[in-house]
Amino acid sequence: MTQRTVYPVIYDTDPGVDDAMALYFALAHPAINVLGITTTFGNVSVEQAATNAHYLCSIAGRADMTVTQGVKTPWVKAPEAPPAFIHGADGLGNLGMRATTMNRLDPRSSAQYIVDMARAQPGQITLVAVGPLGNLSLALQIEPALPGLLREVIIMGGTVLEPGNVSPVAEANIWNDPHAADRVFTANWKLTMVGLDVTHRVITKLSLFQKIADHHKHPATDTLLHAVDFYSRFYTGLHKHLYADPGCFAHDLLAFMYLVNPELFTLEHGRVRVATEGLAQGQTIMNRRDYINYPQPGWSKDLPQTPVTQVCMAVDAPGCLRVFEQTLMSDWLKR
Repeated sequence: MTQRTVYPVIYDTDPGVDDAMALYFALAHPAINVLGITTTFGNVSVEQAATNAHYLCSIAGRADMTVTQGVKTPWVKAPEAPPAFIHGADGLGNLGMRATTMNRLDPRSSAQYIVDMARAQPGQITLVAVGPLGNLSLALQIEPALPGLLREVIIMGGTVLEPGNVSPVAEANIWNDPHAADRVFTANWKLTMVGLDVTHRVITKLSLFQKIADHHKHPATDTLLHAVDFYSRFYTGLHKHLYADPGCFAHDLLAFMYLVNPELFTLEHGRVRVATEGLAQGQTIMNRRDYINYPQPGWSKDLPQTPVTQVCMAVDAPGCLRVFEQTLMSDWLKR
């Protein structure tokens, strides 16, 4: 029998409804071992992000999960208000009453936790980042050798050809902290970008979450259904093709999907930079013609080379949905 590879993962997140979808997929999948959750601002404040991470883990029977609190604001740009109209004021569709949990934060910052874990397990850990990238940028300041200590970094963020979701060219996670993002894209690690070019191709239907909740009859899947119902209302109001069968984009889920099923994705390789100012702020710009010596500062071949990023450009959407359903319908929850 072939032994399954199990990936040790640090999950850098700002939960967030699609963050919760991704977390439960990661906890349910037998090939993913979530070592800890590092939180950041983004969909909610960093304080609410840590609260949500603790809560989601506790009701799923993983109260032992390490959770850290990270950066509160962008590196340079002015902070933005969290998008309560998308995720709810609490990030989980305005849950109302929550069960009491006794979790305590790890006292380390998210960046310090990333560095400590990478030093302790060099070359082993994959970091899956689905929010603004301040924690990774700060971790690079603490430990410049970090790219050589992590197995891989997988980012849900950015876009190459697909229109943006906070501007015509920018995706929200990168736009929220473009200076941190540019630093992450120019660090010399194995980096994969899972952006809107693929996440806008995978729609998870509200009916699927109802099916999962009916199957498990568990507080965790009930909570997920509530959150996705709120989230789907936003997307259904925005995209006419979702009116008849409500659903939502599973943005953050696809970062973990790439980790365990990379064959479902088509990749391109190229240098990626982030626009940090002006109308294009937050745009992820990929050099798709590396044979041209562009005179634009930042792209010339005479300058130190930005590392090549793997960028997901196409996806097998039905394949992703099959894996997601099979994983969430499995017997993964503790009673």
